[in-house]
Amino acid sequence: MATPTKPQRRARVVTGSAKAAQGSASFLDERLGLARWLRPNLRKLFPSHWSFLLGEFALYSFVVLVLTGTFLTLFYKPNPDVAFTSVREISLDVRGGLLIRQMHHWAATIFVLSIVAHLFRVFFTAAFRKPRELSWMTGVVLFGLALFESFLGVSLPADQLAMTGLREAQGLLLSTPLIGGYLSALVFNGDFPGQVIPRIFVTHVLLVPGILLALIPLHGIVLTWRQKHTDHRTPTSDESRVTGGPFFPYFIVKNGATTMFTMAVVAVLATFVRVNPVWEHGPYQPGNWPPSAQPFWYYGVLEGALRLTPPWVITVGGVPLQVGLWIPMLVLTAFFTILFLYPFLERRFTKDRRVHNLLDRPSHAPVRTALGAAVITFFTVLWAGTWVSETPPDPNAPVPLLTAPHETYVWIVYGLRIAIFVLPPIVYAITLAVCRSRARR
Repeated sequence: MATPTKPQRRARVVTGSAKAAQGSASFLDERLGLARWLRPNLRKLFPSHWSFLLGEFALYSFVVLVLTGTFLTLFYKPNPDVAFTSVREISLDVRGGLLIRQMHHWAATIFVLSIVAHLFRVFFTAAFRKPRELSWMTGVVLFGLALFESFLGVSLPADQLAMTGLREAQGLLLSTPLIGGYLSALVFNGDFPGQVIPRIFVTHVLLVPGILLALIPLHGIVLTWRQKHTDHRTPTSDESRVTGGPFFPYFIVKNGATTMFTMAVVAVLATFVRVNPVWEHGPYQPGNWPPSAQPFWYYGVLEGALRLTPPWVITVGGVPLQVGLWIPMLVLTAFFTILFLYPFLERRFTKDRRVHNLLDRPSHAPVRTALGAAVITFFTVLWAGTWVSETPPDPNAPVPLLTAPHETYVWIVYGLRIAIFVLPPIVYAITLAVCRSRARR
């Protein structure tokens, strides 16, 4: 009886492929010495707790941002006269354009949300302590760049909503003493809107992404790979002992699943949730009311601070100084400065200069946890300033989502101004008491 030839052919193909792969690996190893580097690194241990994936969500949403942004760049025209028209064409005429544009939006939202959640985890568990100060500092820079990049992206459609935000940004620049006019000329190149759209386009597509592409590998790969990963504290844990799963296959499989999950969530949101319909807002018309849209949450804090700060003006030497516009910018500048330097500030007060590989439970660091809760409350109150708007006096103007008559709106503003000074200390005291009570158990 004749022997079937199909299994023999399949076996020859498998054997030949294995020999080709082995030969290629040997060829590269002899010239690059990859084996000596790969063997220990493939066995490098990584943590298994789900909270360590928050940074991975940010990474993979950034990959989606780059891919979808590349597609949008092929059709977008960064000219003030035709920018809005090109965005409308992308949304309504280009096949798949609206889906890609909405994927870009939702990927940006998940990118910022993941960075904020990752920042919370690192702060409340003290993962920023020695020797991870550089990781913390690059993370804070990434957070600031993500917020700035998001604002630039929302401004590119050049519709009524986007140009209203840019007009507000120009007002903030012009309020800067001595150099405000020069800053405005640098950004806008003359009267509003000037050449702001082409300059935003270059910054949004080339400058900021280039910095992000340099910082993200440094933050997420180089610094993390050179150090031991942090781990949750357990009764059997030790500062010098690392636990977790190996990079291959455990971490590779886990990251692959995380990548697919992130892209699937972005695609589902883009398919079923419509955002920023520019064709309804219409092109920019000077003097028209902005559309009925609240500021996006990631820069609603600045908008809320501008609404809650009294319109103080001080005249010095005949020059009016817009103090009411400076305060929100100074508050955010101080916040990012303190956040950037926080590992060193906490070390100065606690005198703790040891190397830490184990994470703290938030209840075991009551002061830090209470301080973080108070800061979150402070910025939540600022953000709440954008939730309600005054009813427009023009009956033909777009109506915001939540409105209140002038008298009621004034009382809401006064209430939020009081809350911004009262609520953070109350939250600090309550959080401190709860943490100390839990730590004694």
